[in-house]
This record gives sequence, C-alpha cells and structure tokens, in this order.
Amino acid sequence: MIIVMSLDSTDMQVNDVVSRLEMEKISYNIEKVGLRTLILLAVNKDRIDEVFLANYPGVESLASSWASLPIIGKNYLEYREYSLKKFNLKEEKPIIIAGPCAVESRDQVFDIAKHIHDKISLFRGGAYKPRTSPYSFQGMGIDALKYLKEVKEEFSVPVVSEVMSQKQLEEAYDYLDVIQIGARNMQNFELLKEVGTQDKAVILKRGLSATIEEWLNAAEYIATRGNENIILCERGIRTFSKDTRNTLDLSSVPIVKSRTHLPVIVDPSHATGYWNLVEPMALAAIAAGADGLMIEVHNAPDKALSDGDQSLKLERFNEIITKVKKLYQLMTTF
Repeated sequence: MIIVMSLDSTDMQVNDVVSRLEMEKISYNIEKVGLRTLILLAVNKDRIDEVFLANYPGVESLASSWASLPIIGKNYLEYREYSLKKFNLKEEKPIIIAGPCAVESRDQVFDIAKHIHDKISLFRGGAYKPRTSPYSFQGMGIDALKYLKEVKEEFSVPVVSEVMSQKQLEEAYDYLDVIQIGARNMQNFELLKEVGTQDKAVILKRGLSATIEEWLNAAEYIATRGNENIILCERGIRTFSKDTRNTLDLSSVPIVKSRTHLPVIVDPSHATGYWNLVEPMALAAIAAGADGLMIEVHNAPDKALSDGDQSLKLERFNEIITKVKKLYQLMTTF
C-alpha cells in the first residue's frame, strides 16, 4: 500500500504518519516523486486501519500499489468529481474543444471563432505542427499564438495549442489557457515533467501506439510535479487497418474512467481522418461515456494547409454539436 501525502504536507505531518507506523510496527519506505512524498508500506491490507490513516493531516489518499497510479488513480476513499472550473472552462458539459488543425491567418481563426465560440468550451488551433514530412506546413509559431490570444479576448473563449518542447512551452505560456501534449510527445518525459510544474491545465493525447497503462503513467508523470489538472484525450491508435487514419479505441473510455478521476475526451477527427466519419464516432464516444470531444473545424477545408480531409465545415459542426449535447444530456440521466 502507498500513503500519498498532499502537495502542501509538512515534514511534521509526514513524521506524524511515520510515528504511527512505527508504533504499529509496520515497515515502510519514504519516496520523493517529483514534488510528492509517498510512503510505501510493506504490510498486508488487513493489518491497516485505512480510514484512520486517510484522516491523518497531510494525507491525500491511499493507493493499493504503484500500478494503481497513486495520484491520478481512483484510490480515494471518496471519489473526487472533477470540476471544469479548475480547467478555466465553463461548467457546462460536455467539454467541446474545436477549431482548425493549424492557425493559417488571423482572418481564418477569427472567421471560425465567430461561428462556433458560443458552442464550445475551448478554441483550438495549432501554432507548432508536428508533421510527418519535413516539407509540410509546420505552423506559424508566435504569430499563431498572438492570433489565438486575440480570439480569446474578442470572443471570451479560452484557447489551447500544442507544444513539442520546453522552449515552445516557454514561448506559448503567456498566450494559452490550456497546454496540449500531442500523441508524438506523450512519452517525452522531460516535457511532461516541465508541464507538470506549470499552473496551466493540460490535455494529454494518447500516443500513436501507446497502451492504456503507458498513457496513464504519462499523466502520472505530470501529476507528480504538482499539476493535476489533466484532461486525457483518446485520438485513435495505429493498427493494420487502412480504412481510417487511425483505429479509434472507444473501449479505452470506460477503461480509463474506471481507473482515474480525470476527465476523458475523444478526438474523432484525428482518429478517423475523414470528415464524414466524425459525426458517428463523436456520438459513439459520448455513448461510451466520454466527457467531451475535440473536433477540427475549418471555414474552407478544401484549402486547408493541414488535415483538410478530416475538418468539418462550420454549418456541419453546428449540426453535430446540437446532436452531441442532446445525447450527452440523455446519457447522464440514466
């Protein structure tokens, strides 16, 4: 068993817990994981008064093992329902994140935001683009971030974009409300640690070939540094199938929700690669229990510099979101 101390626990509180363990003759080891203090117990569960230990000052939760994810796992004696307020988002659910794959111009993002800002929780737009080919459009960088900040100020909607390095994180910090870690950087551990020290919420996408265990441990990396405001995003995994861009693993939604208290959203755009598959997969994701969606929208998909084939037109997006919200309301009444 692991005793997880809270981030603001004091040395005296740790010593109080240790004194109790020594009095009960329970062997232990103290581990520092990032900013966290964990106390590992070498004892059978039936020898421990869990409720008593959990109520010690400075104790945040109890975990059964390392595999049970001491910080982000569902190991709390009382399950903590997440609040969108801590992500700087409106409390309305489901979480709807939408916008273009890449910021291409100020006019482009303003036109898109004008049509969708009142239907979304978060406006997305790529400033730095990880592309398979070095000759593909790589994003507008700082200029894109400036346009996103203007969108935020004009339409009162928070903004998110992906970063791929510590340098980009530093550049983007003052412009964004939420930081995205993309699939290709899910196991960039140094970047995860750095994001964990920030006070910005984080969207963590599942890696292209990552297992659920690897994905959740990547989130744990962030949480160990103090940042527990994490949204997990399923975006499909690479398989032998060539009918879609990736294979959308909707089974990951209920599995992850059974193992962590973190919100889980689905990106049907990147998962399928085709705009006409976005609606059925978006609805299926909500039916599977997803807390929200990330969808790519463009005002001229046929002219998009990145991922036009999977981007919805503005009118189509509005139609789909109406259905999504009705289905979410129905699912949450069961």
